[in-house]
Amino acid sequence: MSQADTILRGGQVINVQTRTIENRDIGISDGRLVLGTSNAKTVVDVNGAFIAPGFIDAHMHVESTMLPPSSFAKLSLPHGTTAAVFDPHEIANVLGIDGIKLIMDDAKNIPFDAFFTASSCVPASPLETSGATLLADDLEPLFEDQRVIALAEMMNFPGVLHDDPEVLKKIRMGLRHGKVDGHCPGLRGQDLLKYVAAGISSDHESTTAEEALEKLETGLQIYIREGSAARNLEALLPIITPENAHNICFCTDDRHPADLQVEGHIDYIVRKAIALGLDPILAICIATKHAADHYDLDDLGSIEEGKYANLILFDELNEPVPKQTWHHGKLVAENGKVIVDIQSTVDWSLANDTVHIPDTLSLDSFQIMGSGNTIRVIGLISGQLFTDEIHIEPTMEGDYIVANPDEDILKMAVVERHHNTGNIGLGFVKGFKFKGGAIASTVSHDAHNISIVGDSDGDMFIAATTLANSGGGQCVISNGKVLAILPLPIAGLMSDASPEIVISEQQVVLDAVASLGCPLDDPFMPLSFLSLSVIPSLKLTDLGLVDVEQFVIVPLET
Repeated sequence: MSQADTILRGGQVINVQTRTIENRDIGISDGRLVLGTSNAKTVVDVNGAFIAPGFIDAHMHVESTMLPPSSFAKLSLPHGTTAAVFDPHEIANVLGIDGIKLIMDDAKNIPFDAFFTASSCVPASPLETSGATLLADDLEPLFEDQRVIALAEMMNFPGVLHDDPEVLKKIRMGLRHGKVDGHCPGLRGQDLLKYVAAGISSDHESTTAEEALEKLETGLQIYIREGSAARNLEALLPIITPENAHNICFCTDDRHPADLQVEGHIDYIVRKAIALGLDPILAICIATKHAADHYDLDDLGSIEEGKYANLILFDELNEPVPKQTWHHGKLVAENGKVIVDIQSTVDWSLANDTVHIPDTLSLDSFQIMGSGNTIRVIGLISGQLFTDEIHIEPTMEGDYIVANPDEDILKMAVVERHHNTGNIGLGFVKGFKFKGGAIASTVSHDAHNISIVGDSDGDMFIAATTLANSGGGQCVISNGKVLAILPLPIAGLMSDASPEIVISEQQVVLDAVASLGCPLDDPFMPLSFLSLSVIPSLKLTDLGLVDVEQFVIVPLET
């Protein structure tokens, strides 16, 4: 019998293949699992702890953590996440292929299995201006890296339905190299069938059980998303049965650093699912094996002979809180802290200086002339990326339509920041409920222009110039003064500071906007999605108001 490097003795092993618990020892040799051995250089008695495979996030944008992969790993490893499938389309929309390569380079040589999908929609739609345009021929070389395992979420579902040649070329390319991820919010019936027939394999945009079940029936792998902005777990949990669970994964999509630190990552979703009534072992299967199976990640997802020793140890089956995380046979996190050194080797200055606005931008740039006719207003929906389209009578000052904070009607602007075009989309939004200032962010899905909401044109102008001068980030302005700023110098999306510093700076910004009366826990998260032109119903880009269902620019006045 061969000798292992390490044996974990006396554990209760979660067998995700049989959905059972087995009392047995686990051997580790050269970073891989060796089952059945009783000899090792090091024996660790785990005293009856449960042992499960490391968690896998089936779909996320690491840029949305405001941290590059090397820093993200410092937060996620203590929560038991040892692998994730990253779609780097946030930085791709700013810097194109060069941005993707920076993220991929940063993810090398860290104790975390980072896989990638080739960003399929840069830009997400023709209804916005992004920093780059990526065609199929641009993406093809990415698949030379074995970590690139799929074509990323095909957000341009209208392009699929209308047989757009470039969209179909990208899908064919993705199918040659692996799978094609999906993104089809609200798509049903014959349109859904055509979308799936094109070769799409998954979807993470379902918001109701009925929608998710219909998508399951078409053969789509359903990712149940529980992130910082979109929280769909409670609505979708009823669809899970022992029979269909193999077609379900967990993902976060977009998760902020403070939420990662305080609530957790995939472990948080597992605990919440169990608290809502899901069988604990089934929850762990969904968080591990099912993502590995879907993407053919043969070395991950279960505790089997020869697979990587990515493991988590915890004490309570009904409330799994990782107390140890092992990656490739090495203990990397314990009792909520990373215990190995993780450093980035990337020169992030290559991603600085990405915010460019014209010198002609002024307070007048934010004025909206109107006739007094009914206007379209974007309505926030709590916990969702969907928005409502509301029609209201505008508040007028002379010939201009203005914000009415007393009625929770604030002005919104999206300022193009990549090519100095001077494009500014203007509109109104309901749901932020603050007065006396403005908030702004260069994290603005997916083109990542400057999104601003406020009740004062002057404060909105100062917010835009503040972010341009700082190289990107998030800020709060009131009465002409900068109350707080979170610098995000890496493509206007991420920080090269430590996770602790980023979380602290983010809290200062959140406290500042709360001081204006905003009741939302993190108003910058819904703000970041108000320009996403591929999720219904009404959004705003630098080109204007977007009716997402009709996929056209529409006027403010009806």
